[in-house]
Amino acid sequence: MACRLADSMFLLMGPHQKTIPMQKIAAHYSPGTSHLKWDSLLVRGIKHQPCLNPRRKVQLVQAVAAPFSSSPADTAEYRKQLSESYGFTQIGESLPENVTLKDVMDSLPKKVFEIDNVKAWKSVLTSITSYALGLYMISKAPWYLLPLAWAWTGTAITGFFVIGHDCAHKSFSRNKLVEDIVGTLAFLPLIYPYESWRFKHDRHHAKTNMLSEDTAWHPVWEEEFDSSPALRKAIIYGYGPFRPLMSIAHWLIWHFDLNKFRPNEVKRVKISLACVFSFMLIGWPLIVYKMGIMGWIKFWLMPWLGYHFWMSTFTMVHHTAPHIPFKSSEEWNAAQAQLNGTVHCDYPRWIEILCHSINVHIPHHISSRIPSYNLRAAHKSLQENWGKYLNEAKWNWRLMKTIMTMCHVYNKEQNYVAFDQLAPEDSQPITFLKKVMPDYA
Repeated sequence: MACRLADSMFLLMGPHQKTIPMQKIAAHYSPGTSHLKWDSLLVRGIKHQPCLNPRRKVQLVQAVAAPFSSSPADTAEYRKQLSESYGFTQIGESLPENVTLKDVMDSLPKKVFEIDNVKAWKSVLTSITSYALGLYMISKAPWYLLPLAWAWTGTAITGFFVIGHDCAHKSFSRNKLVEDIVGTLAFLPLIYPYESWRFKHDRHHAKTNMLSEDTAWHPVWEEEFDSSPALRKAIIYGYGPFRPLMSIAHWLIWHFDLNKFRPNEVKRVKISLACVFSFMLIGWPLIVYKMGIMGWIKFWLMPWLGYHFWMSTFTMVHHTAPHIPFKSSEEWNAAQAQLNGTVHCDYPRWIEILCHSINVHIPHHISSRIPSYNLRAAHKSLQENWGKYLNEAKWNWRLMKTIMTMCHVYNKEQNYVAFDQLAPEDSQPITFLKKVMPDYA
């Protein structure tokens, strides 16, 4: 239980507008069922409160759960209103139960699975060049421009992660040894043990949005939230204001503990750990020797924090939304989780280039064997064949605010209950975020 509490506390991830006292019937959207309730009409149209405080007396009208085919929640108009409220450009229809992941995969053009060595090594060249440029910018920038240099460099080394990510999924090269070498080297500046990450990430793909088994992140359990005041505070900060950097805790907890791996995995994990520790023992002292502690902070630590900002942000945007459920293994459906439960998000073009289109994420979950440089073509095919089922967004502050102030404690009927609804007296960080975070899409 202690391990489970720690994992929940550190793993990654509203409405945020002020309500006006005007009643309107709204429906909570969740694939497969709907619950009608009296809710408030929020600024910019009908906004949605996904969960009500179970400890507060609220007068509501609730209907028996019914399939979406007969529910007013499954209308285009309602989904449009909901997507605007959450910061999405589209919230997809619920995927029919009889659609399988193979059906979706078979609809993709065969060419999107093809490995192109020229494109693969071009991505390596892009990342090395952009990283070198970032280091040069750091060395020349006056103090007031250093944040911009760090932002560029942190984004550039996120490209290293994507290259290693392709290697781990066997979509970089037809030569497995080349993939293992390139993946290990790409992860070294990030202090990521390649094999540790690969084993855990494979389970994330196999168990995406499965309530307990997904290793990327999962919601907080209410029993954990109520277990102790100190843990509650830590969870509120971790899933609230510190969420854009919480992949650091995930990195530390999941990738260095040999007890978290199967016996047949341990040998390879040890090799990766040896590589990482060798890099730290040789590389860090060299940086300090040449440039001092401040040089280590400027040239390594700050870009590394920038990388973790993207790592945390990408992960929570890909797999977190008030209308996307986490399900138990008995209820879980692979096609729904991968196609209907993964979010595509467009970022500014320079980020997409430096990060090799990793945010074109739905096709990656349909098949992790699609190389990063083919993800856009695969996504276009999905839009043509399955477009009405896709969840899509363009990165914006309302989207981030939704995730950071709403998507907190697991609730089977409502998906999430926000911290400030369960424990308003302890949730000042969440109310602070609601006040200070911008609210535009």
